[in-house]
Amino acid sequence: MSRFFAGGSDSDSESSSEDEQINKVSQPTIQQVVVYSDDEDVKRVVRSQKEKRYEELTNIIKSIRNHRKIKDIGSILSSFEDFTRAYTKAQPVIIKEEKGIIPRFVIRSIVELEDFINVTWEDKDGRKNMSKNNGKSLGTLRQKFRKYIKDFESEMKKFRENPDQGEYEDDEEDKAVEQDSDSEVEVPKAVSFKKEVTVKEIKPKVAKPDDGESDDSMDWGSDSDTSSSSEDEDPTDLRKKFLKKTTEAEKDEPEKAREKKPKLTRPRKEVVAEPEDDDEGGWETVPKYGASEKPKMFAKDAEIDIHIVLSKLNEVMSNRGKKKTDRKLQIEFLHELKTIAEQHNLGAALAVKIRFNIVSAIFDYNLKISEPMKIEYWSKLLEVMADLMKLLLVNLNDIKLSESITDETEEYETKPYRLRGCVLTAVERLDDEFIKLLKECDPHSNDYVERLKDEVTVTKLIEQVLKYVEVQGTPLEICRVYLRKIDHLYYKFDPNVLKKKKGQFENRTSVDEMEKLCHFIYANDNTDRLRTRAILSHIFHHALHDNWFQARDLVLMSHLQETIQHSDPSTQILYNRMMANLGLCAFRQGNIKDAHQCLIELMMTTKPKELLAQGLLPQRQHERSVEQEKVEKQRQMPFHMHINLELLECVYLVSAMLLEIPYMAAHEFDARRRMISKTFYQQLRSSERQSLVGPPESMREHVVAASKAMRHGEWKACSEFIVNKKMNTKVWDLFYEADRVREMLVKFIKEESLRTYLFTYSNVYGSISVPYLSEMYDLPKLKVHSIISKMIINEELMASLDDPTETVVMHRSEPSRLQALSMQLADKITNLVDANERIFEAKQPNFFQRNQGGYNRQNQGGNQGYNRQQNFNQNKRQGQQRNRMQKNNYHQQQQQQQQTIEEKLE
Repeated sequence: MSRFFAGGSDSDSESSSEDEQINKVSQPTIQQVVVYSDDEDVKRVVRSQKEKRYEELTNIIKSIRNHRKIKDIGSILSSFEDFTRAYTKAQPVIIKEEKGIIPRFVIRSIVELEDFINVTWEDKDGRKNMSKNNGKSLGTLRQKFRKYIKDFESEMKKFRENPDQGEYEDDEEDKAVEQDSDSEVEVPKAVSFKKEVTVKEIKPKVAKPDDGESDDSMDWGSDSDTSSSSEDEDPTDLRKKFLKKTTEAEKDEPEKAREKKPKLTRPRKEVVAEPEDDDEGGWETVPKYGASEKPKMFAKDAEIDIHIVLSKLNEVMSNRGKKKTDRKLQIEFLHELKTIAEQHNLGAALAVKIRFNIVSAIFDYNLKISEPMKIEYWSKLLEVMADLMKLLLVNLNDIKLSESITDETEEYETKPYRLRGCVLTAVERLDDEFIKLLKECDPHSNDYVERLKDEVTVTKLIEQVLKYVEVQGTPLEICRVYLRKIDHLYYKFDPNVLKKKKGQFENRTSVDEMEKLCHFIYANDNTDRLRTRAILSHIFHHALHDNWFQARDLVLMSHLQETIQHSDPSTQILYNRMMANLGLCAFRQGNIKDAHQCLIELMMTTKPKELLAQGLLPQRQHERSVEQEKVEKQRQMPFHMHINLELLECVYLVSAMLLEIPYMAAHEFDARRRMISKTFYQQLRSSERQSLVGPPESMREHVVAASKAMRHGEWKACSEFIVNKKMNTKVWDLFYEADRVREMLVKFIKEESLRTYLFTYSNVYGSISVPYLSEMYDLPKLKVHSIISKMIINEELMASLDDPTETVVMHRSEPSRLQALSMQLADKITNLVDANERIFEAKQPNFFQRNQGGYNRQNQGGNQGYNRQQNFNQNKRQGQQRNRMQKNNYHQQQQQQQQTIEEKLE
């Protein structure tokens, strides 16, 4: 008989019909209990409130997923409304049994629906091609969903930070069922007044093999029975698959019969059976799905040589990147191989190869590129990289490591050894992982300080790679290593540079090191990107150490400001950082105008935080997508490399005050006056609009109060607002040699206050004494004389110096305040008249062009066209006459107004 019919014969069907029913009852699940009565076969199911509510939620979530796959927005909207109602019903159960903790499958479904709505909404082309019903439903769904998820924001944030690690569990329903099955839930017992059949009373019959049948036929029959029983089981009940069942019938069987009994489940490699109090047997520990089986290393009597270890290494690394590979176990295998190779002394080449593969395996452990690796693996990575570089430097001339070497041409036995790999790429990726770790830490915690200590190890590894590459690398590889070294050096302040300027230090400084590294990149780089970043870092380092002229000359010679907009975002961020630091350097050196020019483009956008990659500002007009926010966060700079934004703003506003206030005083009545700094002008005007102004508190209010004092020539009040205790502790102490900066500021405030005073009150004085001005502004006479002379030469002040009497004689060529206002009024009236005339002329019709067809018809002999042309010409002459009369009247009125103004002035 064919073995396909072994389990389904007629003889077996009658005898096993009762057994099949008993076998179905003998395995009760958590979700249902079956009760039989004597009179009739009635099946009752008793379920808890939690199971009902969770099943309803699970079904709705499943329908939402199915509608999402076919992008049926209308059905998703209706299912979402059902979900909100079902969740409202399930809230009492969640509060009572889950202690207010929202189930994870609910949060997962909300997060997935949010991602779907965001992606669909951002796809503008897809929205245009949608049907009218779907488009309308999408807007309604988005609006309702955004209101609904306000109560789930914290849970959604936690879920996004730490989503489920299960790679192969894609269905929310399965996850919910697994969570319920793992929890300890008592099986509710049904109440019945009839005779109850329990599990212990039911003893399944064991199928004994007949004499005429072979073992194969017996096995096939058992398989068919199990398959038929598995179809009757609930597919969502995963608990049955992972339980080891032991019934009383099995306990009574002899051991031989039990060995011949067909197995109903597949064998497991790792099984740990723990005794329990109940009669159902122990739990079975099942390995994680996708975990690779641990391969056997070497036999006890095997001879360990290079070829065997290499074959085992290739066997382990062949599983790299596969889904079923346990990455943690792979790293352990490689460490074990390293130990075996060291015990048998198989040579430095094999040791380098194994360590290089360990580094690659540690990098592969973290699947998500945007997230940093775990701290434990970061520590292992540093140890393995240090060990690898030590081996390479010891065997510097014996081992050649290159990407151009193929796996077939590798050499491990004879010198020089040839290996495939690139240690430069490994150290670059390690440096990137270090930056990711710093970004992930809270900058104000001790964890950030602990991670920052690893920079010493990272820089040492870069130095070791540099020694190796300088011997065996190409010039381009040397440039790449130099740039990595520059990235860890350019933003660090070296006090020995300033000591060397004063002759107090003779050794090599960081400026000399930067000079060497950058000049090599300038000469050998062919990609332009490395050269651009090297120039920007070089300028930044010069500006950090107050080398203003060297930094300025590098900026002007490189012409980067013309082509920087075509660079990648990280290079543009470095350019913005360079310009900000260059402006601070110009301010410290007293070049106020240059400092303002360096900072104006950065501060005018009101987004210096984003331009310097030091944080993200909330978007008002539009929201960022998840992908866009993730990309922008990857561009952020670590906290220890930040430039103080309050210092930048203070320097910019003070520079604008020193330039804008004298200019405003000199051109107070000029209608065509330009604004030097729009941001500063807005701050000043908003303060003037306020009816009640209290004492300044913030940095901006201090600068505005100082500006108002400077407009009246009060330099002491201005300096008190700028250089006071509050501003000292917040801003100026951030500068190196802060006292020198304060003295420089006070000197500039005195000089600009003097210029403002002369611009404002020059028309009041006939002559002013130079010693009086020197005493008023606490400046030397020569300095006052120099300032006034420059103003006279630049035609800013209409005056002359009388050296014998040491006075400034004012010339009455400047108009008074009333004269200046009247001149402004006359200019405005003239502009108004011109505009009115242009508008009036535009309203007059052009009769000749409009009736050119009638004129042509008159030339052709038509009398009607000729008469029309005569009428039009007459109307035109009358209109021109009216226009001349109106112009004459207007000019007469203007002359009368001008005479009235002149009489008032006289």
